[in-house]
Amino acid sequence: MDLKQKSVLITGGAGFLGRHVLNAFRKEGCKNVIAPRRNEFDLTETTSARRLLAQSRPDLVVHLAAVCGGIGANLRFPGTFFYQNLAMGIHLIEECRKARIEKTIIIGTVCSYPKFTPTPFRESDLWNGYPEETNAPYGLAKKMLGVQLQAYRQEFGFVGVQLLLVNLFGPGDNFDLNTSHVIPALIRKCIEARERGNEEIHVWGSGRPTREFLYVEDAARAVILATQHGNSPEPINIGSGEEISIADLARLIASKVGFRGRIRFDLRHPDGQPRRCLDVSQAKEILGFTAATSLSEGLDRTIDWYLSSRECLRVAA
Repeated sequence: MDLKQKSVLITGGAGFLGRHVLNAFRKEGCKNVIAPRRNEFDLTETTSARRLLAQSRPDLVVHLAAVCGGIGANLRFPGTFFYQNLAMGIHLIEECRKARIEKTIIIGTVCSYPKFTPTPFRESDLWNGYPEETNAPYGLAKKMLGVQLQAYRQEFGFVGVQLLLVNLFGPGDNFDLNTSHVIPALIRKCIEARERGNEEIHVWGSGRPTREFLYVEDAARAVILATQHGNSPEPINIGSGEEISIADLARLIASKVGFRGRIRFDLRHPDGQPRRCLDVSQAKEILGFTAATSLSEGLDRTIDWYLSSRECLRVAA
């Protein structure tokens, strides 16, 4: 598919992943990229989704808009996460079907997998149990969008591809400790503890669970490849294939930012899913995708961005 000749609609284009996907499409020479804001089009409303497609008339749709966060945010807002993610996706896919969109890319999540999935997670394991409880509403909402894509393909010949992403990180991430994921939260905690001279930081859970992380620019490249080559009726795992425990991740980040104090794991807070690591062989076979950025290199870039962005804010103030 020659993206230079295509009109592309990106929902969530102002978000963390969205900004990188927008840049990736422009680097591919795609001149007609539409990225509306939520205050213009609230996709939880059917009429708004219909109006968006009628006005933009895209060839391709990439649905990145989501309401998400770390374990704390999932525990505080399970109903919001379920309803808004499901409603946005259902309405948009239905309007894409009616508008005969050439291809629709839907971003899914590793949170859709069952709590005790054998590692590495294979796409065929997706329906072998209930997701981990702390993020089940979010994971199930995203999972239902994959069902919708498959049902629409079967009945209407609709071409939709769902990418199941692991936790993303990188420049531009959310560093708000109330809503952030684990990597930006640890980076901020360690840097602020070092600057204040604190002797310890607290980390949720036991530190034993493992996670897989994907650098955001690699994720954006996977989205581009999915628009060009993706035509699978089944979801496709997108990740790095690297697994690391939260304890080792915390120690790695502390070392990189120069925090020498203690890392205390707070057992009063939940661990979440015991392990997460994807089998990414389908991504390589179908899309030609493999992650190019190691966790260590990505962390260095993310830390540098965070430090420089803080300095810019101080200068501006």
